[in-house]
Amino acid sequence: MSTVPRLPATPREFEEEARARLDPAHYDYFAGGAGDEVTLRANEAAFRRLALLPRVLRGAGEPRTEVALPGGRAGMPVLVAPTAFHRLADPEGERATARAAAANETIMMVSMAGTVGVEDVAAAAPEAVLWFQLYIQPDMPFTETVVRRAEAAGCAALVVTVDSPARGVRERELAHGFHDLPDGLCCENLRDGAAVRPIVMSPDIGWEHIDRLRRMTDLPIVLKGIMNPADVRPAIEHGAAALLVSNHGGRQLDTLPATLDMLPPVVAAADGAVPVLLDGGVRRGTDVVKALALGAAAVAVGRPVLWGLAAGGERGAARVLAMLRAEVREALALCGCASPADLDPSMVRRTC
Repeated sequence: MSTVPRLPATPREFEEEARARLDPAHYDYFAGGAGDEVTLRANEAAFRRLALLPRVLRGAGEPRTEVALPGGRAGMPVLVAPTAFHRLADPEGERATARAAAANETIMMVSMAGTVGVEDVAAAAPEAVLWFQLYIQPDMPFTETVVRRAEAAGCAALVVTVDSPARGVRERELAHGFHDLPDGLCCENLRDGAAVRPIVMSPDIGWEHIDRLRRMTDLPIVLKGIMNPADVRPAIEHGAAALLVSNHGGRQLDTLPATLDMLPPVVAAADGAVPVLLDGGVRRGTDVVKALALGAAAVAVGRPVLWGLAAGGERGAARVLAMLRAEVREALALCGCASPADLDPSMVRRTC
């Protein structure tokens, strides 16, 4: 009689199980950051420096976790961040991740560097709300081809990564000599006829490319990689529907500040004109609530979902998201909040 394998019980246990199962080069690809990994560590450390300060006797009732965003509704303020190469973690790859996101009523950002084409991801999880992450390519006609594929697949928004004029140097990858995907895998969203193009990261990409993209599509555009408050007003003026405070998980320019530290000034600069999201370092539901209290409309998680996928396939990824949803609901209740809208900056305190 077969039994269903026990899944890990905590996010850290999921990572430990994933590390045991993955090829070391693939684990380090997912886990590693640029340079000395200062920013990689800073993202998590920033959450540990903040404490929650609940309110009591508010009669808030059972918390609700739903959030409305320009690209659709989510059942919780935790989205799946765009991460590459899910088939390194599980043979079903992005298909499994999309089904896990759908099971938890949340949004998945499909990476342009996915190992399953966006059409196949959408077909595998027709109930999922998908956003498509895009690196604008210097070849704008090819960029338009990719955008049309995302539209045809039913994606509800474009997440445009803007922090990558060049590729960060990740020394863990260099140590393994990890440069190419194994035989049989490729970046399926970069197919151009029979060939598969490389992703070109170009310092020539500027605001005019955002304008061209805005004219190209009616989909809401989320700009991912906003860290400097000086970039907020130009982003809004050039048509961004939302901003994602992100340092690329510490994988691009090392020694950037933690995203949580830059969230309040970016929120202040946006001044309510567009929603502000955050990724980087989110590991528990309490982290989510801290970010929401500081003004984030939602957060996105990348590595935790990958650890779930590697440790238990679709079931593991779904379990990680379900754990986060339950922890958010519990933290809201213990903070005396009926919904994320009841949180405010007075409910967090810096401890060091």
